[in-house]
Amino acid sequence: MTSAEPRRLLLVHAHPDDESITTGGVMARYAAGGAEVTLVTCTLGEEGEIIPPELDGLGSWASDQLGGYRVGELAAACAALGVTRQRYLGGIGRWRDSGMADAGVNHPRAFTAGALDEQVAQLAEILDEVRPQVVVTYDAFGGYGHPDHIRAHEITTAAVGGTGARLFHIAASEQATKRGLAELRERADLGFRIAEDGELPTTPDAEITTSIDITGHLGAKISALRAHATQVSVPDGANCFALSNGIAQPLPPAECFVHAGGSAEGVSTDLFGGL
Repeated sequence: MTSAEPRRLLLVHAHPDDESITTGGVMARYAAGGAEVTLVTCTLGEEGEIIPPELDGLGSWASDQLGGYRVGELAAACAALGVTRQRYLGGIGRWRDSGMADAGVNHPRAFTAGALDEQVAQLAEILDEVRPQVVVTYDAFGGYGHPDHIRAHEITTAAVGGTGARLFHIAASEQATKRGLAELRERADLGFRIAEDGELPTTPDAEITTSIDITGHLGAKISALRAHATQVSVPDGANCFALSNGIAQPLPPAECFVHAGGSAEGVSTDLFGGL
């Protein structure tokens, strides 16, 4: 990468809100620093569980409007993060949220029911256009086992191979999560149950290669999380959020990754380090 060449970061996420929860700080940080940040979203998140009771009808089988509504939430979240480049894999609505493995979703457009080769080709086309030096997605377990996250990992691994791009897998620091939960337990007014140590999916710190300080961009991340109001609740005055299960999860001051491909030089504190 020459000094005159812009830094280009591309992230592959399964559903709207995944980008803000796991990489919102990094997206905001690099966008603010002048990098070209491109988000690829694989589905519209049609199977998400809706938090506000007044919006519950969006997800009914009769209306099936949740995916379209979440398109607007994602646009607002990207605006909060300063990200102007967002694409849907195969075009908007091509692939549908598959739901969790035990959800019994059987839709002909389900992401995990699609042809892997077709999806790889769709992502490869975007990669050819964007030419990112750095690509971010989930690990082989999809972070917590969601089938769509696992498929996103599979297609990204296949599409990035041979491009020369540096690849990172999203990680959650075990120790930072413990510290964050300990801080939340000192609060009595969150309105959510605080997770027990070991309850949230984390990555052993010995496996983490890259930690990106996002303290200056937590505000943008929180604004993006609030934009996903059907899926995420964010209390005032606390660095945490909760999904529909009502379990408080901390927002640590760094987002972490595991280097998974490409040059590894200088990756400890910068996705573009050494490039």
